Amino acid sequence: MSRFLFVVPPLAGHVNPASAVAAELAGRGHEVAWAGQPAVLEGLVAADTPVFPCAGAPGINDRPRDLRGAAALKFLWDDFFAPLAYAMAPGVTAAVLEFGPDLLVVDQQTVAGALVAERLGVPYVTSSTTSAELAGSPVGTPASDQADQADQWITDLLDGLRLRLGDPSARYDPRFSPRLTLVFSTSELTGPQPPDGGPLRFVGPALDQTPDSRADTADFPWGWVDRDDGRALVLVTLDTADTTVGAHFLAQCVDGLRARSRELRAVVVDPDGVLGPSRADDNLLICPAVPRLALLSRTDAVVCHGGHTTVTEALWHGVPLVVAPVRDDQPLVAAQVTAVGAGVRVRFGRTDAKAVGSALDAVLGQPHFTAAARRVSHSFRDAGGAPTAAAHLEELAIAEQENPRQNLQI
Repeated sequence: MSRFLFVVPPLAGHVNPASAVAAELAGRGHEVAWAGQPAVLEGLVAADTPVFPCAGAPGINDRPRDLRGAAALKFLWDDFFAPLAYAMAPGVTAAVLEFGPDLLVVDQQTVAGALVAERLGVPYVTSSTTSAELAGSPVGTPASDQADQADQWITDLLDGLRLRLGDPSARYDPRFSPRLTLVFSTSELTGPQPPDGGPLRFVGPALDQTPDSRADTADFPWGWVDRDDGRALVLVTLDTADTTVGAHFLAQCVDGLRARSRELRAVVVDPDGVLGPSRADDNLLICPAVPRLALLSRTDAVVCHGGHTTVTEALWHGVPLVVAPVRDDQPLVAAQVTAVGAGVRVRFGRTDAKAVGSALDAVLGQPHFTAAARRVSHSFRDAGGAPTAAAHLEELAIAEQENPRQNLQI
């Protein structure tokens, strides 16, 4: 039996894959605990799992809505990830000292866990729940001089964090454990990765296959969904994006869908009610939340903003996509989708009903999009998900117990 401490940010898309792995480890008899914000972790992790509280930083949704590209990246690190590291470090330190983990599992963008681990001489593994940091151009910034400048700026910021929170003599990038980085995707989607980030293991999405707890499904109208009328079913969702910003986009999606009512019908997720009250007619079901994993098994295409969770869940089910990225890692994820031929990209802020409709015509009418999505799906399933991730963690924990390598320098 080993002890694993998961260190995660207050972001559900980062917690959910880690939670699936933690549940797998607990099922194998290991002890698991969490370091993070209890209010965020409640309902996302097992109720009987110890949670060591950490302070938070100003919410990521507090940033100006018009930030894009390098400006959005700078805000993300300067005003969210870096303050979060300083805020979480005392709680992570207390968790390590009290729980005594054999191994930390640290989200790639929660660098407090990596820096505290190296300072205390405890081994850690990186949990890469989005491929944003893997591509050499951080958080969707295009490869260019601007990207090189952003890389250097983030390196300098991480060096400053290390001086205060970690081991100043360490030389590796704390976003990549020198022991192991678990990537919750596959190279079939991300493409080949440079070897300079430490050992990588592609395990595919770690999806929670238990009944979906992210939406109250007691009253979900499955009868509407399961009608067999020969029309394709489309899911439209902006996931964790600010749907008030997306009001124009959702409205254009609705217009484009209604223009194709003979060929398709759609479920539109509208948590903030920007389209008005929830309702259903012969063509559209508009509701605040859906049991997404169960719904995706019935879906023919997905329209989304390119969030990593939504994309990987859709591709897990072999469903092609129309992606409309906004910022952060979404442009990068959208580029991966189009590069493998599993979807079409449209412009989020300037699209119209015609563009959305044409993109849906393509992904539903040209079979190579579905074929590509299914190829990625096969790679995801072959990668093993949570059981494979747990096996890697078990193996490393045993190796570290037998031959500890404290203060590893790279």
